Amino acid sequence: MLLLLLPVLQYGASVTSLPPEILDRKAIEAKKRAQDTGGFTGGPILPPTKGEGCVDDMAANPAAGAAAAQSALDRAQGEERVRAGLCLGVALGAMERWGEAQTAFLRARDAAPPTDAASRARLGAMAGNAALAGGSAATALPILDVAQAAAKTAQDTDLLGTIAVDRARAFVALNQQAQAASALADARMAAPGDPQAWLLSATLSRRQNKLTEAQTQIERAAQIAPQDPEIGLEAGVIAVLGGRDAAARKSWQSVVATAPASDAAKTAKGYLAQLDAQTPAKVAKP
Repeated sequence: MLLLLLPVLQYGASVTSLPPEILDRKAIEAKKRAQDTGGFTGGPILPPTKGEGCVDDMAANPAAGAAAAQSALDRAQGEERVRAGLCLGVALGAMERWGEAQTAFLRARDAAPPTDAASRARLGAMAGNAALAGGSAATALPILDVAQAAAKTAQDTDLLGTIAVDRARAFVALNQQAQAASALADARMAAPGDPQAWLLSATLSRRQNKLTEAQTQIERAAQIAPQDPEIGLEAGVIAVLGGRDAAARKSWQSVVATAPASDAAKTAKGYLAQLDAQTPAKVAKP
C-alpha cells in the first residue's frame, strides 16, 4: 500500500445543498400544480412570483434578486413575510452572505403559523444549513434541533434525513464524532434511499478505523448512486486502507471515466499517480 494524501472528512455545505425545490424552477412549478389540484399536503413554501422577485431574478442576478426580495419583505404583512423572507434568504445564499441568509430564513420561519410545522421545519433547516455554510456549527445545531422537532411533527421523513445529515456535519465540525455517528444513523433510518447519508456514514466510519462498517456503507451508497464521483472516490480510499489496491484503482479509474471534469476526478488522478509510482510506505490517515 502507498502513502496517500487522503482528504479530511468531506462534510461541507454550500448553496447547492439548499432544498432543490428552491433552486429548480421545474420542481417549484410541479409542486404548485400539485397544490392547485389538492394533491400537495406539505413541503416547502413556494416563493413569490417572478414579479415580486425570487428564483428567476436570483438566477439572473442574485444581487438584484436580493434587492427585489427585500423590497417585497418591506411591503409584506403577516404570513406574506414568510415567502418574501424565504426569497431573500435564497438570494443572499447565492451570494454566500451566509449570516444574513440565516437571519432571513429564521425570520421567515418565525412568520409562519405555529401550526404549519412543515414550513417551519424546512425554513429552520435552511437557516441551519446557512449557518453551517458560514462556518458556524455551534450556531447551526440548536437551529437544526428545532427544525428536527418540527419535521417530526410534520412527519416529513425526507426532511428529517436532510436535517440529520446537517446535524452530523455540525458535530464533525465540533469534533464530536460519536454524536455525528448517531445523527447519521438517524439519517439512514429516516431516508434510507439518500446516498449522501450512506457516503458520509462511510467516511466517518473510515475516519474511526471501522473499515468493515465503512465498506458496507459505501457499497450501499454506490448501489443508490453508482455514478456519483464522490462515492467512487471514497470507495477507493476505503479499499486502499484495507490493502485492496486493485479495487482502489478500479474505483478511482471509474471516477475519472464518469466525471472527468470534476474535482473528485482530479483527486482520483492524484491517487492513481501515487499507485503507479509504486512508492512503498504505510497509509497515512487523514
